Amino acid sequence: MGNCLDSSAKVDSSSRHSPHANSGSSGSRPSSKTSRSTVPSSLSINSYTSVESLPTPRTEGEILSSPNLKAFTFHELKSATRNFRPDSLLGEGGFGYVFKGWLDRTTLTASKPGSGIVVAVKKLKTEGFQGHKEWLTEVNYLGQLSHPNLVKLVGYCVEGEDRLLVYEFMPKGSLENHLFRRGAQPLTWAIRMKVAIGAAKGLTFLHDPKSQVIYRDFKAANILLDAEFNAKLSDFGLAKAGPTGDRTHVSTQVVGTHGYAAPEYVATGRLTAKSDVYSFGVVLLELLSGRRAVDKSKVGVEQSLEKALRIMDTRLGGQYPQKGAYVAASLALQCLNPDAKLRPKMSEVLAKLDQLESTTTNKPGTGTRQGLIDSPRGSNGTRQGLIDSPRGSNGTRQCQVDSPRGSNGSVVQKSPRRYSYDRLSCT
Repeated sequence: MGNCLDSSAKVDSSSRHSPHANSGSSGSRPSSKTSRSTVPSSLSINSYTSVESLPTPRTEGEILSSPNLKAFTFHELKSATRNFRPDSLLGEGGFGYVFKGWLDRTTLTASKPGSGIVVAVKKLKTEGFQGHKEWLTEVNYLGQLSHPNLVKLVGYCVEGEDRLLVYEFMPKGSLENHLFRRGAQPLTWAIRMKVAIGAAKGLTFLHDPKSQVIYRDFKAANILLDAEFNAKLSDFGLAKAGPTGDRTHVSTQVVGTHGYAAPEYVATGRLTAKSDVYSFGVVLLELLSGRRAVDKSKVGVEQSLEKALRIMDTRLGGQYPQKGAYVAASLALQCLNPDAKLRPKMSEVLAKLDQLESTTTNKPGTGTRQGLIDSPRGSNGTRQGLIDSPRGSNGTRQCQVDSPRGSNGSVVQKSPRRYSYDRLSCT
């Protein structure tokens, strides 16, 4: 589905597991041929609403016997994808390949192309970056959790060395493709906010005390879009159960995607829900700027984030509410606070985005200045990286709105009753 791909480099490549990685249970792995389960024809999955109903850890046998998933045979998926034909290939990444397939709506058996329901079949490479452990983690979480903003896992296949996952098909692909693929049709402001809200809903659900899941790999490539641009989170191979009881964090090996992982997690291995909030801030900046927050041509993450902060996406043509852009950019900066304790919760981020969508009535900005959003400048006149931006006496960043400038660079006098949200500086 051009949408389950993860070609980005991991923070710690040594954390990748081979398909033979120990999954935490002894004995032979169940085969799809002997472990068969079915799901209702409606493809509905129960939504778990309490910690007790989302037990961790679970044995591999318990995970693969989920009544919410169908255990496909390799032959069934081979038939559904027309023998994994090249013209059925939707995308390729470090983990393997994604193929388009067709299943009967009632029986979930292979059907002819153009009939039944369309699915995306992810087939792992035996030498790929995503091993059996990550594969099993994805089955574990998506086999239990259901939410409109999480991609739906229909079933899986495990036979010999083969590991496959079957998802609902997401026709609009990944957010990454829409933002960064050359020649892609630019997303409107309304769609960008819709995607941000949908993704925030997915993370908020995961962070809820009834779920307590840390996603750990939130990025544009893992946000999939359906036909109406509803956002759904995919790729749960790195997901982790959140801290319980008196614990404030989970200590774990550092994995994730470079540039999206929170600095305190990269430095210490201490993982909290606020780590996901940081990643959300990075993606929100990408939605606003249309630029990758992680520029592989740059040496450091700070330079890339600084570049993303500089300007609203010119492909918007100024067709966005200036006040709304200001509020969204300010929210992104809050999510990116180097101090995890000062970042908002995802529920608070979602509330702010909902409020922004419902109250933004300003007319889109016009003129030649396309919503420039600047990071602060140092004494030498160069912009400082986001992570190094100065703070107020309380330790938090202070944001102010600068006066707009005319064609000759001079400051234009502001009206006493109107404020320009075109230029945002953090000082």
